Amino acid sequence: MTVLCVTGTSTEVGKTVVTAAYAAVAAAAGLRVAVCKPAQTGVADDAPGDLAEIARLTGHRVHTVELARYPEPLAPDTAARRSGRPPLHLPDVVIAVRALADAYDLVLVEGAGGLLVRLGADGFTLLDVAAALSAPTVVVAAPALGTLNHSALTVAALQAGGVECAGLVIGAWPEQPGLAERCNLQDLPEVTGVPVVGRIPAGSGALDAVAFGEQAARWLPADRTGLPMRS
Repeated sequence: MTVLCVTGTSTEVGKTVVTAAYAAVAAAAGLRVAVCKPAQTGVADDAPGDLAEIARLTGHRVHTVELARYPEPLAPDTAARRSGRPPLHLPDVVIAVRALADAYDLVLVEGAGGLLVRLGADGFTLLDVAAALSAPTVVVAAPALGTLNHSALTVAALQAGGVECAGLVIGAWPEQPGLAERCNLQDLPEVTGVPVVGRIPAGSGALDAVAFGEQAARWLPADRTGLPMRS
């Protein structure tokens, strides 16, 4: 695994924290890790975006690359059009990620919102990026009601696009899960056909880098994710 894409079943499901956890586990094992965010939206030019949070949570042990930024909190293609800034183009994203893959042991590519959110010109999506790179993709899912449908649709779209699903990660597992959460955890593998490879406790993004790094390997066990174990 050289490139791993990270998508979500929707927005606000915990993709950034999950991406940081994967990066932390890999960096702790001695891998050179890069994280690429093709499009950051909803953040002013002089404000920290998702990559700044990933850098903080990993203790600044990973290289980060943002390819485009648009200030309004919209889908990247819409945000680009409204801002008058150039849209992303699929070949440019693929070239950028391949260049990172030549220099790093693991490249994580974090999408925007859900899998089929349009990232730029001609309506390309993270699915197109993953397909062009032959990159497996992990799906970050919510734990509550609705997740079975959203997760099944996302996994089906990956499979239809010829992209391997590297598993599901629940992005914000509650401290006291209710009936729906407990049942969803059991039902997700059967409904989607792929395993739940990790659970990130809700609120983990508030941890400091030391605590986050210490716990990340427990949230994402190596025998499930395929990531190296802590050295």
